[in-house]
Amino acid sequence: MSNPSFARPGRILAFSGAAVGLLGLAVLAGLGAPAAPSAAMTARLPALTLGTVLVAGIADGFNPCAFTVLLLFITSLVAAAQARDAPSAVSLRGRVIGLGSIYIASVFFTYLALGVGLLAAVDLFTQRHLPARLGAVLSIALGLWMLKDYFLPEMGLRLEAPAAVGRWARASARRATIPTLVAGGVLIGLCTLPCSGAVYLAVLSLLAAQSSALAGFGYLVLYNALFVLPLVGILLLASARPALNRLAHWNLHHREWVRLGLGTGVVLMGFVILATV
Repeated sequence: MSNPSFARPGRILAFSGAAVGLLGLAVLAGLGAPAAPSAAMTARLPALTLGTVLVAGIADGFNPCAFTVLLLFITSLVAAAQARDAPSAVSLRGRVIGLGSIYIASVFFTYLALGVGLLAAVDLFTQRHLPARLGAVLSIALGLWMLKDYFLPEMGLRLEAPAAVGRWARASARRATIPTLVAGGVLIGLCTLPCSGAVYLAVLSLLAAQSSALAGFGYLVLYNALFVLPLVGILLLASARPALNRLAHWNLHHREWVRLGLGTGVVLMGFVILATV
C-alpha cells in the first residue's frame, strides 16, 4: 500500500501532477501523430501485437475483479454442492469443475462478443489508426485511474465492479443450474468490465491497427483464451477446500499489488501503442 508517512495532501498533489502530465502527454501524442504509422513501425506491428496479447491476456486474468468474483462463486458452489448431495470428495471436485467451467465459458464468450463488437465499430472509420490512438489514450486514462485506486484509495470513485456482483455470483452458484450459471457468467462479465477493461481496451486499440480483420479476430480469440486461462487454473486448484482458503488469503493480501502492476502496465502499453500506430 501507499506510504503512510507521506502526507495525504502531498500524495494528492504529487499524484495529480504526475497523472495530469502523463495524460496530457498521451493526448498530445495521440493528436499530434501523422496520418498513418511509418513503414518501419508497420513492420514491427505483428511482433509487438503478438507479444502484447500474450503478456496482457495472462496478466489481465489475475485482475482483482475477476479473481475475487470467481473465488466467491466457487466458495458458494462448493457449499451448495455439499449441502445438496453430500457427495464424496472426488465427485464434489468433478461437479465444481464442471459447473465452474460453464461460468468461465460464459465469461469468455461475453468478453469475446464485446471485443468483436468494438472491432466491428472500428471498421466504420476510414483510417484505422485514429480509433487505435484514441483507444490508447483512453486506456492510459483508465490505467491512471487504477493507479489512483492504489496510491489514493480514499479519494473519489474506485474502478471496481458494483457490490452486487458478488451477490449475483453467490446466488447463481447456489442455484447451480446451467441457465443460471450462463446468465450469471454473462452478467458478471459485463459488470466487471469497467474495472478489468483497461487492459482489454489497450489490446483492442492495438488490434484496431491491424491491416486484416481476420488477423485482428485471431488475436482477439487468443487474448480471451489467455484471459480465462488463469481462471481455469484457479478453478482446478480452488475446487479443493484447502487450496480455496489459500487462494482467498493470497488474494486478500496481494490484490492491491496486482492493481498497481496492471495499472502501470496499462499506462506503459498505451504509450507503446501511441509510439507504434
